[in-house]
Amino acid sequence: MGTPATARAASTASTARAAATFEPDGLVLRPRDVRFDWSRLPTPWIPGEPVASHIINVLHLLLPEGERWFVRVFQRALPMITDDRVREDVLGFIGQEAIHAQAHQGALDHLRAGGPDPDPYLRQLEWFFHRVLGERPGLPPGRAREQVVEQVAIIAAVEHFTAFLGDWVLSADALDRAGADPVMLDLLRWHGAEEIEHRSVAYDLLRHLDPGYPRRIRSMMITGPILYWLWIRGARFLMAADPRLAGSRPGGPRRVESGRAFLAASRRGLLPAPGQAVRSGLRYLRRDYHPTQEGSARQAAAYLATSPAARAAAAR
Repeated sequence: MGTPATARAASTASTARAAATFEPDGLVLRPRDVRFDWSRLPTPWIPGEPVASHIINVLHLLLPEGERWFVRVFQRALPMITDDRVREDVLGFIGQEAIHAQAHQGALDHLRAGGPDPDPYLRQLEWFFHRVLGERPGLPPGRAREQVVEQVAIIAAVEHFTAFLGDWVLSADALDRAGADPVMLDLLRWHGAEEIEHRSVAYDLLRHLDPGYPRRIRSMMITGPILYWLWIRGARFLMAADPRLAGSRPGGPRRVESGRAFLAASRRGLLPAPGQAVRSGLRYLRRDYHPTQEGSARQAAAYLATSPAARAAAAR
C-alpha cells in the first residue's frame, strides 16, 4: 500500500499529464481563402521518391469528393443541433472543409493535366459517396435522422485519422530534408493544421446527437478498413499509370517492390509509419477518448501563423 503522500503525488502527476494532453481549443473556426500556384510543381514532388509522392497524392483524389460529402452531411445535421457552441463549430467546420475540397481540387486538376487520367478512380469515389453514402429522400423522419447520425459517426472516425495525419505532416521534417516541393508542403501542412483546429467538431457533434459508446466503436471498425482500402486502391492506380514504375499494376511483378518502397519511405519519415496509424485507430476505441489527444493546437496555430498560403489569405 502506498502512503497518502505517494497517492497525492501520483494524482498530481496524472493531472499534469492530462492537462498536457487535453489542450483547451477555444477556437473560433474560420475558413481561410488559400490559393496555391501549381505551375512549377515537379513530378515527383518529393525528389527521387515517386512511391511516397503517389501515396500522398491519393489525398488529392479522395478529399475533394469526400469533403464535399462531409459538408452535405453536416448541413443536414444543422437542424438537429440544440447547443449553440456545437452549431457554431459545425458552421466553422463546413466553411473550412469547403475550402479544403477546393484546394485539393486545384492540385488534382494540375495532376490530371500532366499525368494519368484519374477519372476511372474518381467515378468509383463518386458512386461511393453519392450512391452508397448519399441521402435517401423519402425516408420517415426517424429513419432520416438515424441516417444522418450514422454518417456523422463515419465522419468522426475519418476526422480522427485526418487529425493523426495533420499531426504527422506538421512534424515530418524528413520531407524538408528530402527537398519536397514547398508549395505542396504548404498545402499539406495548412490543411493538417486546420484538421487539428477542428479535430473535435465531428466527435462533439456525434456525442451531441448520440452520446452512446456502441455507435462510435462500430463506425470506426467499419470506417478504418474502408478508408485503408480506398487509399490503397488510389495508390495502386497512380503507381500503375506511372511509366517510371512500369509493371507496378495490381498483381504485377513490381507490386511487392512498391510495398517495400512504401515501408522504406515510412522508415525514412517520408510517410506515416503503419504501426502509428494502427495505434492511433485503437486510441479512438477507448471509452475516455477525446480528439484533443491527437496533435497539438499550439503547433497548428504556430504553423498557420507562418504558412505562406494562410498569410496571403489573411492579407487579402
